[in-house]
Amino acid sequence: MSKSPMPLYVGDISALARNVRGRLQDSETIPSHVEMLNLLVKASGYRNFQHFKAQFEARKGLDLPKPHGAEINFKRVKRVLRLFDADGYLTHWPKKYSERVICLWVMWSRISARKTYTECEISELLEQQHLFEDHALLRRQLVDLKLMNRTPDGREYQRIEAQPPAEALEVLARMR
Repeated sequence: MSKSPMPLYVGDISALARNVRGRLQDSETIPSHVEMLNLLVKASGYRNFQHFKAQFEARKGLDLPKPHGAEINFKRVKRVLRLFDADGYLTHWPKKYSERVICLWVMWSRISARKTYTECEISELLEQQHLFEDHALLRRQLVDLKLMNRTPDGREYQRIEAQPPAEALEVLARMR
């Protein structure tokens, strides 16, 4: 039974070589096969070989092209995508903070740039984006994460322009 190859993409080959060389110099013995796998993937930015393998499997499940640029946690991307139904509605509020942040970026992307909203308008807009009926939670979280500004009296809201993280961009691309 042959195993399918798991390609390792490295952003900076020089940094990989320095890291591996340093770890080999610190080693008293020749690393075993598993130790060598861990050494290589750690030098590439993964926690260990199991983390690399889990990322590979998740990426394969999403049928994504090879990664480039920032590190994307594809397992998290898959979990967040499951939080949205086929029509793009957020079905429930995630328990994990990292997943909440990505969901808020999706909500942020649906708010018009450079437009000032009243509290009623932003609440109505957010109500149309989720199914768990807590627009106030979403509104507060968007302000807390500095994705929106609000006046001190809470009457006006405006989206803050920012670059979404790589994982949020991946979720947005998959939702389209």
